[in-house]
Amino acid sequence: MLLLRKPPANDAARMELLAANERMERELRREISESSRGARTELTHTLGTFQDAIVRQGAETTRTQNIQIDAFAQQLTLLQKTLSDTLSLQLQNLGESNARRMNEVRATLDSQLTQLQQTNAAKLDEMRKTVDEKLQTTLETRLGESFKQVADRLEQVHKGLGEMQTLAQGVGDLQRVLTNVKTRGMFGEVQLEALLEQVLTHEQYAKQVETKPRSNQRVDFAIRFPGRSADGTPVWLPIDAKFPRDDYERLLDAQDRADPAAADIAARALEARIRTEAKSISESYLCPPQTTDFAILFLPIESLYAEVLRRPGLMDSLQRDYRVTLAGPTTLLAMLNSLHMGFRTLALEQQASEVWKVLGAVKTEFERYGEWVARIKEQVQKASDTLDKADSRTKMMRRALKVVEALPEAQAQALLPQVAEGDDAAE
Repeated sequence: MLLLRKPPANDAARMELLAANERMERELRREISESSRGARTELTHTLGTFQDAIVRQGAETTRTQNIQIDAFAQQLTLLQKTLSDTLSLQLQNLGESNARRMNEVRATLDSQLTQLQQTNAAKLDEMRKTVDEKLQTTLETRLGESFKQVADRLEQVHKGLGEMQTLAQGVGDLQRVLTNVKTRGMFGEVQLEALLEQVLTHEQYAKQVETKPRSNQRVDFAIRFPGRSADGTPVWLPIDAKFPRDDYERLLDAQDRADPAAADIAARALEARIRTEAKSISESYLCPPQTTDFAILFLPIESLYAEVLRRPGLMDSLQRDYRVTLAGPTTLLAMLNSLHMGFRTLALEQQASEVWKVLGAVKTEFERYGEWVARIKEQVQKASDTLDKADSRTKMMRRALKVVEALPEAQAQALLPQVAEGDDAAE
């Protein structure tokens, strides 16, 4: 909102007029005061002169002095009355003149103020209209832009809410998956299968394998090693995925609450759970020589694997008592890469023996190939001797035909027509 202030020109003019009137009144008062002062001075001088005359004329009679004094007093009284009347008349005339001037100034000021107010009101109306139009235009433009931005932001917020709802639904599904014991195990199996597919081929591992005969217990995954038996029966390395989420979450919750006692209890419970799982794997899946003499317990989360490794002596105890090795995602990936290199080395050894056998067969065939080359060489030598004899006979025939006159080309072609290459080939 714009605040407009009236110009102070009229007040300044009025103040100047009032100041001029005050100056005029002060000048009149000063003139009257000077006139009175002059009259008093003159009267005092006259009295002094009269006193001097009285002193000089000490011989005159008292009657003459009294008459002169009375006359002088009458003159003085008349003079004071005249001066007083003159001053009163001048003051009255001055007051009337000032009143008239004040009325004229007041009327002029009122007229000018009225005109100035009308002019200011008209200008204010114009300015108000202009400001209102500009404000209306600017307000409409700004409001349009603001509403457009708000609409765009609301649309983005709506999209974000949709994505958040989808994400929340996915998180809820993941929470349900991790809460259910069966689906939690499937989560570990899926991650384990992804690692196996990343490193090994499908012929180098199998899923749901009964590594222990007639036990009706199937391990999640088993890596196939080539067997040394004559029938080629493989040797299996059992790998089972476990995810003790409840014990691990209780441990994390106790650590977040900075409760050492609860954290120690949860860590002991997690250790007992890992020992139980390792014992179950050892009893259910290990059966040398059908399997290796050790198995792998896969923990699908690195933080869980690190927490288990922090338990003193747990890793050695599992390997010594149950022949089970713990592995997290990174550790298992390193193991699988090592096994893959071993498989490649074994494959190279098998291929080297096959190549040696192929080279022996090639050597046998090469001896036969030498015999065939000798035979071909003998036949080529015979053909070369025959060609040499034919060339000698041709030279002898040319020498015998030198005495015979050659016929023209046309007669020779008539007697012995040329045979085309295609006909020659056909014959």
